[in-house]
Amino acid sequence: MTSVTDDLPLAAEFPKATIEDWRKLVDGVLKGAPFEKLVGKTYDGLKIEPLYPRAKGVAPVAGRPLAAPWQIMQRIDHPDAAAANAQALTDLENGATGLALVFAGGSGAHGFGLEPSADAVAKVLKDIHLDAGIGLELQIGPQSRMAAIHVAEYVKSAGLDPAACNIRFGLDPLAAGAVWGHSPYTWEEIVPAVAGAIKGLAALGFKGPFASADGRVIHDAGGSEVQELAFVLACGVAYLRAIEGAGIALEQAQGMVYARLSADADQFLTMAKFRALRLLWERIETACGLTPKPLFIAADTAWRMLTQRDPYVNMLRATIATFAAGLAGANAITVLPHTLALGLPDPFARRVARNTQLLLLEESNLAKVSDPAAGAGGIETLTAQLCDAAWALFQESEKAGGAFAALQQGLFQGKVAATRKARDANIAKRRDVLTGASEFPNLHESETVVLKATPIALPPYGEQKYKFEALPPNRLAEPFEALRDKSDATLKARGARPKVFLANLGTPADFTARATFAKSFFEAGGIQAVDNEGFADPARLAAAFKASGAELACLCSSDKVYAEHAEAAARALQTAGSRHIYLAGRPTDTEAALRAAGVTGFVFAGGDALATLQDAYRRMEQA
Repeated sequence: MTSVTDDLPLAAEFPKATIEDWRKLVDGVLKGAPFEKLVGKTYDGLKIEPLYPRAKGVAPVAGRPLAAPWQIMQRIDHPDAAAANAQALTDLENGATGLALVFAGGSGAHGFGLEPSADAVAKVLKDIHLDAGIGLELQIGPQSRMAAIHVAEYVKSAGLDPAACNIRFGLDPLAAGAVWGHSPYTWEEIVPAVAGAIKGLAALGFKGPFASADGRVIHDAGGSEVQELAFVLACGVAYLRAIEGAGIALEQAQGMVYARLSADADQFLTMAKFRALRLLWERIETACGLTPKPLFIAADTAWRMLTQRDPYVNMLRATIATFAAGLAGANAITVLPHTLALGLPDPFARRVARNTQLLLLEESNLAKVSDPAAGAGGIETLTAQLCDAAWALFQESEKAGGAFAALQQGLFQGKVAATRKARDANIAKRRDVLTGASEFPNLHESETVVLKATPIALPPYGEQKYKFEALPPNRLAEPFEALRDKSDATLKARGARPKVFLANLGTPADFTARATFAKSFFEAGGIQAVDNEGFADPARLAAAFKASGAELACLCSSDKVYAEHAEAAARALQTAGSRHIYLAGRPTDTEAALRAAGVTGFVFAGGDALATLQDAYRRMEQA
């Protein structure tokens, strides 16, 4: 290995930089604060150091074949089969190399989806050459489980060779039970049905894979990376056992199971998660006495990170997620269109979803390098930590009796609920930023265009014979979006949004920073901020507040100006009729005096923004 000075001869005149040198500089900046302040933590409690040395003695994680691109999957979920077919043909003509057929009631349907009938399947697949290398993935639910059979029947009726069709059938009753929270059958009843379907499809000549271990269930419900990985392992092993129990040799069963993970905008954790799954599955294959083969991993960009507000930011989130999954070796990627949280995407949104992948593949050439994270100290460490923690949780589920029994006992649900609670608290306090929703809102954004369609009406999902706590999908921005919806309703009913008057004190140098913070804080909840150039006279401040039509007021300035003028300003606002007066900044030793003068709340970074905004609406509704 060459040294730094060998690669950079101009650096030879300078002393070699060391970790110790860096620590001295960092300690100078910290000014006595503990170094641990720079150490982050994931929701699994895994430490993320600020700096890592190069990892030594590691090899690339085997994933896709060398320099091979991933499949560019396009989501097909329009309830009208003819419209879905037209979309599919357009997608394939414009760069997609695979189609994800999302059937109504499936885990990733999110309100829409294809009709799971034989007639609808035939219409959707019309003129699509399934034997021409096109990847086809089925995302099915309890009421649409026959869709896999209908697709197989269509292939036969079209005279196609099943072995030439690249179809992932997506059989996954465990994911369905986890999302719905119940099952009409015991696991002992499910096993022969799933294994029989797989055996039958294989006998027809389909090469699979057939059973999907879907980690999106955990991710969409707010779970962590470790929980998602452990759930995938538990489901994958359960399906392997079911297939082997049907008389299929493990060597053949090995290629009949694939995995699906969510990819989100946390680039490094996403990369580490995909790499960790390959290593973990290799460990399972070895334990089964099998020669390890790279697991097929499909990726969906994350549903939970999508926002309805400022949806164009979703394009950036999807780009990061695709970048991370692609570099980490995903075999197929489906980009959720940026408007999906609002409804069915129009042609523009579908085009952007395709082109996100095409640009990364064709212009950035991401697939040309296999596992570029190999040797990177930070990602290698995260990968190893995820492997250890996920394996431990997988072992817990095995001790519980396997995936189905673990769901019945609430093992995964309890851990997901605890993580979701912590995540929700950080979102409420805006420690986890949702751009366009909890931070940097735009109250004047134009309406986003989505397609109009009537969802497929499905029959109930059997008798709720075996119940367990459900893991329904959620989006992280929903609490803030609910407040924005209230604001929209007020605008529609009254012609104006609820308002907060920014009581700026002193000069712009005094109040600009906190006024900017307060504007973003309140408008994240749909409360329009009324700004101004600042006041020195309480009487002028009170008059401006009255003229603004605002029901709330927020004092904004520096601590020095607050000490001199905040109490008088608060009294003037109270006299002018302000029902609730906030102060931008943390409470200090003057809190009692400020409250006596009329200040009733404080807004500051790290405070519970969601609770404060919800309380503001309650106060306005009670007035």
